Amino acid sequence: MAEQNTTGPQAQEEQDLSEILRIRREKLFHMQEHGEDPYQITSFQVDQKAREIVDGFESGFEGRRVSVAGRIMSWRDMGKAAFMDLRDSSGRIQLYVKIDVMGEEPYRELTAALDIGDIVGVTGEVFRTRRGEISIKTDSVKILSKALLPLPEKYHGLKDTDARYRQRYLDLIMNPEVKDVFVKRSRIISAIREYLDSKAFLEVETPVLHNQAGGAAARPFITHHNSLDISMYLRIALELHLKRLIVGGFDRVYEIGRNFRNEGMDRTHNPEFTMMELYQAYTDIHGMMDITEDMIRTVAHKVLGTGKVEHDGVEIDLDRPFARISMLEAVKQYAGVDFAQVETLEEARKLADEHHIEYEQRHKKGDILNLFFEKYCEEKLIQPTFLTGHPVDISPLAKKDPANPEYTQRFELFILGSEYANAFSELNDPIDQRARFEAQAALKAAGDDEACDVDEDFLTALEYGMPPTGGMGMGIDRLVMLLTGAASIRDVLLFPTMKPID
Repeated sequence: MAEQNTTGPQAQEEQDLSEILRIRREKLFHMQEHGEDPYQITSFQVDQKAREIVDGFESGFEGRRVSVAGRIMSWRDMGKAAFMDLRDSSGRIQLYVKIDVMGEEPYRELTAALDIGDIVGVTGEVFRTRRGEISIKTDSVKILSKALLPLPEKYHGLKDTDARYRQRYLDLIMNPEVKDVFVKRSRIISAIREYLDSKAFLEVETPVLHNQAGGAAARPFITHHNSLDISMYLRIALELHLKRLIVGGFDRVYEIGRNFRNEGMDRTHNPEFTMMELYQAYTDIHGMMDITEDMIRTVAHKVLGTGKVEHDGVEIDLDRPFARISMLEAVKQYAGVDFAQVETLEEARKLADEHHIEYEQRHKKGDILNLFFEKYCEEKLIQPTFLTGHPVDISPLAKKDPANPEYTQRFELFILGSEYANAFSELNDPIDQRARFEAQAALKAAGDDEACDVDEDFLTALEYGMPPTGGMGMGIDRLVMLLTGAASIRDVLLFPTMKPID
């Protein structure tokens, strides 16, 4: 029969666990000795899922003979009968196992061998109990896999967040609602692909290993290719290879893939994460705003059936037109500082000192404006808001604004105080791009680990001519957080990065 959980001092608990492990293995060895090794079973014919049976009971499942398989999650023994809860990938259904239905010998063998957590294959007839529970009156229960470790105690479950992330398989077993998040994640990504495919975008794949890191301001992971005897970088962005394809003649391309950044971890950052980047020839940031807003709204309705989502009691309205504000306007509104009147780096540094904003000697006027935005404005942008007008100093791949060359044709989408997307009218002037790359290389030489090198091949591509292009990158993990109500990026990554226990 199933073990009973015990309480008491740690030593007693360890002793009890050791005894449980011994008993489970003895049951396995007994089965193997009698030719019933569950690990030798290669398949089981399943014709129904638990949820299909429960949902379809009134429309034809009553009295039907079915075959299901799943994990035993609970067991209530009644002497010559037992009720068990079986959970499969779709949900839960009750099993009614009775000695005079199965036969005395098969019933005794089953109850002697079975433990909570075992995976079984079941056949029987669907019926409703006197208490109204839709169940399967089983005439055959086959142990398909033996659980040698006990599941966490039923009522306390697996609550420790660190343990949940490290042992996601156990988290999925004990907390079925967790599976719903990852089902939604899959549907969100599918809906994005469906949307972009409908807009004539072509999905492509570009290299994960790069000869040099580029396309974003981030510290890369460095590895070594033994055969070529060269250092290589795990990509920090998809951008530069996708824009090469625009040069090559593709008008609309996108990629959904993993990026890797050797940076800190927090509620919205993981070193390994999923990005979606798209590029469209003959459009600009205004076209990118339209597609970004429409795509998020369309995906929300496709997956959730609504354009309104709630986070910590705050309703986010994705149906309402997204707000638009420039970085200059935001800093003026929330910090009370008008950077349009700031002409020199010295004036910017003085303002930063007065507002207790820390900066580095390498920071230019545009960097300091961005520091003001991060301190005073970012957390204020709760409803979907396009932030525009980023300084050239922090936007090495975006076109300058012809009306104000200190700023660029760029936007970031902010929701709930976090960035969800980043887009440009892409810089296609190879001479300007070289100058900005060289400025980045100088910063890197001065100790900025997030600055990029000069990508000569990308510059060569631009010299062959890239049409006017709009590009947008979106963090898939953050979008999933938004649409599922998850509080941490680790809640939407099946296997988040964790420090080893040792």
